[in-house]
Amino acid sequence: MDAIANSAWFISVLLVVMLLGLFSLLTYMIPGLTIIWVCVLAYGIVAGFPTWGIVLFAIITLLMIGGNLVDNYMMGKEAHKTGAAWWSIVIALIAGVVGTIYLPPFGGIAAAALSILIIEWIRKKDFKEGLKSTGGIIKGCGASVIIRFFIGCIMIGLWAIWAFVVN
Repeated sequence: MDAIANSAWFISVLLVVMLLGLFSLLTYMIPGLTIIWVCVLAYGIVAGFPTWGIVLFAIITLLMIGGNLVDNYMMGKEAHKTGAAWWSIVIALIAGVVGTIYLPPFGGIAAAALSILIIEWIRKKDFKEGLKSTGGIIKGCGASVIIRFFIGCIMIGLWAIWAFVVN
């Protein structure tokens, strides 16, 4: 298996898939961080898990989990800054998940934005206040895309250290 792990074709395929995962982070249709993590796991299974490999894989796993949670946190945080109620944020995030499933790639953000607009408009009886919360959730979404992309780059960099320095 070591011959496969160090072969040019295996490394190339993993790198291409990781880069596709990285660039998929610019949409909400494909879970790019999870794709990168699966590639790192595949490398570990084929190459083995030496001590530093285990440490790097653990760090990459924590980055993947944190990165997959950061978008919900950032969206909620930015919407709350504009005065949105936490319960309306939770409903918007649930609508976002449903929208992502049924209307990919941008149905999630559209459903979250539309639902928080409607809820906050009704709650505050002011359309402009609803728009503020909508702007907050969209701003948080944009910030999370940047953060997740950066996390994806770190994950790929840590894998490269494992593949080219540790092994």
